[in-house]
Amino acid sequence: MAKLDGMIWKIKSFDALTTQELYAILRLRAEVFVVEQNCAYQDLDNSDQKALHLMGTDEEGRLLAYTRIFEPGIKFAEASIGRVVTSPLARGTGAGRALMEQSVAELQQHFGVIPIRIGAQQYLQRFYTSLGFEQTSDTYMEDGIPHIEMLRP
Repeated sequence: MAKLDGMIWKIKSFDALTTQELYAILRLRAEVFVVEQNCAYQDLDNSDQKALHLMGTDEEGRLLAYTRIFEPGIKFAEASIGRVVTSPLARGTGAGRALMEQSVAELQQHFGVIPIRIGAQQYLQRFYTSLGFEQTSDTYMEDGIPHIEMLRP
């Protein structure tokens, strides 16, 4: 566990997650991706078991930020980061940028300094570009939301 900007970071494989951690992850993903974004979709996609799970919590243990990290060949030919989500409690605090910076650092620590591909919601293009990602696809619809693929070489 490392502290960064008041956030406590943990990364675990699926099998290492506690039931409480898994519940908090699924609850946050449902809160934001299903309820807040009004998008009925199958979040449980049988990929959680293949991912590393990065969790950012506050000192009270509340999950404020989360991503899934994949080695190359699972989601894309390249390594990837997905299910990027920050709690409404953490919005506007820089938690999203800290989450992505920590995700890139963890991915590089586990798999080396290699290209990273993401499927990003199109409205976040500027944010991801500021983190070194470049758009590599036309806009496509995923679960009713415009997305683009982006690559960090």
